[in-house]
Amino acid sequence: MTRIVPPLARFAVSATPSADALDVACLSALDWLAVGLAGTGEEVAVLLRGMLAEEAGQGAAHGFGYGHGLPPRDAAWLNGATSHALDYDDTHFANIGHPSVAVFPAALAVGEAHCAQLSQVIEAALVGMELSIRVGLWLGRDHYQVGFHQTATAGAFGACAAAGRLLGLDEGAMAQALGLAATQAAGLKAQFGTMGKPLNAGLAARCGVESAQLVARGFTSDPLALDGPFGFGATHHGQEQHGPALEGLGETWIFESVSHKFHACCHGLHAALEALREVDVAAPEIADLIVHTHPRWMSVCNQPAPDTGLGAKFSYRVALAMAATGHDTAKLESFSGATCADPRVIELRDRIRVQEDAGLSEMQARLEVVLKNGHRMEAAHDLDAPLPIEARRDRILSKAGALLGEERLTPLRRAIEGDVAAAELGALIAG
Repeated sequence: MTRIVPPLARFAVSATPSADALDVACLSALDWLAVGLAGTGEEVAVLLRGMLAEEAGQGAAHGFGYGHGLPPRDAAWLNGATSHALDYDDTHFANIGHPSVAVFPAALAVGEAHCAQLSQVIEAALVGMELSIRVGLWLGRDHYQVGFHQTATAGAFGACAAAGRLLGLDEGAMAQALGLAATQAAGLKAQFGTMGKPLNAGLAARCGVESAQLVARGFTSDPLALDGPFGFGATHHGQEQHGPALEGLGETWIFESVSHKFHACCHGLHAALEALREVDVAAPEIADLIVHTHPRWMSVCNQPAPDTGLGAKFSYRVALAMAATGHDTAKLESFSGATCADPRVIELRDRIRVQEDAGLSEMQARLEVVLKNGHRMEAAHDLDAPLPIEARRDRILSKAGALLGEERLTPLRRAIEGDVAAAELGALIAG
């Protein structure tokens, strides 16, 4: 049987990213920083910072909103969870995972501890994010459908690759580190809509850092732990699709097609929300609204009547009712218990139906709208439609500015564009 670990280890150690992929990675770095800093007030971030403060030790890495030095694995844990707390970070639909929140925290933490430049951190993160997507493709959709959270599982291997690259692991050691990550990688979709979901991203980042650090110290593991007979793929409903996972590895950068969020909710809702913008009708005019979506989103984004902001982020009915009643789904504060309790939202929510359609891709949605005067309208949207790099940059800058304000955003942009030391960026996010 074809092994996947050797080519992945070789890629992690020696890949040279394309200029286009690096451009997108830099934008993802800024997007990740913005959602991480904006998420410091979320309860999951506050609780984790409190726990780390009680167990305070000495370290060279920093956390979002945490001004004391942390060991790299703890910084990665905190930053992964904090940057996913708002569920406003990027998504790659090739494996339905959030690459940045699992991999950037690991790369930055290790980069700080080992005096790397920010350009080295971003390059390592890009390699790790690409690898995480490739592992997700190898695991296949069965792995996700049965209940595993790809951000946490595939993401752990990407975090390990990024950390190992910055630690200077050779191919053999990288294979050992990936094997060690395989015995720790975990995360369940059962946590969606709770603080457990962002924690999954933090666990992936911490797993990657720990695995790479241990191997760098001489710790050994079985390189077959990812793709061997009793390895991660075989025991976690992996389909082991070698073709899609390895095709063009090192030459084609799948990460370039990452999708950034411009609505503050699960990415599975975005195509439907964009389609609703095209219809542009007010809630009082709507008699019936049917959402057609890919079957896989039915178990993710179809909470029928959530009463919390977190739950609303995973509900077609509530999110569409919010948008139609004038709540701005791009704003963090729109997703709240108060919005869920808005009588106008509830009234329309109960007239929205969600139907699966296997003819749609995971990035597509179609709406049927029947008005009270009997008029019928349809609208559709495909998130896979290419977004030029300049348009993507403009939307990310607009989003980051809205989240942070220009005063906080400007030094982050200067850090990324000026290639400062990773520690300088760490100090910025610590506040």
